[in-house]
Amino acid sequence: MLSAIRERLARGREDEGFTLIELMVVVLIIAILIAIAIPTFLGARKRAQDKQAQSNIRIALGTEETVYTDSQLYVDGSAAAGQTTLKAEEGSLNWDDASPEAAERDVAVEAVDATFQGVVLKSWSSSGTLFCLLDIQSDLAAAFRGNSTAGTYYAKVANATSATACPASITDTAW
Repeated sequence: MLSAIRERLARGREDEGFTLIELMVVVLIIAILIAIAIPTFLGARKRAQDKQAQSNIRIALGTEETVYTDSQLYVDGSAAAGQTTLKAEEGSLNWDDASPEAAERDVAVEAVDATFQGVVLKSWSSSGTLFCLLDIQSDLAAAFRGNSTAGTYYAKVANATSATACPASITDTAW
């Protein structure tokens, strides 16, 4: 009986470890899982960058509306005095450089209508998408960016460059 145990132990030592085929199967499974996970991660990163830009533009709209409540006019942030007013109200945003190169906290006032009752804000996502928001406080006599009715309208421009402006007509009610 003792010799049978010794014989079994001797065979067990020879069978230790994994075969090359088993190791290759494990590596293949890991590679497949990585191939599935990487695109999902990259998509999540782009969505997060887009959400940050949308959040920035909504904060900017809240700031513009706060200023509007005080003066009944939107502030033209493209002018130095307007930027000073907006920075004093909301200092966490960069109001003077909305470009894809430094998109982290950038928001810009692209246009204000002639009566200062409508404003177009834009914000870049680090993913290269430009988000535009048009807000009109009261019905306008002449259409501004495709609208004359009070409300908030949105536009999104994918694969935008630094020369890209918000569309001439902003009419969507959601991004």
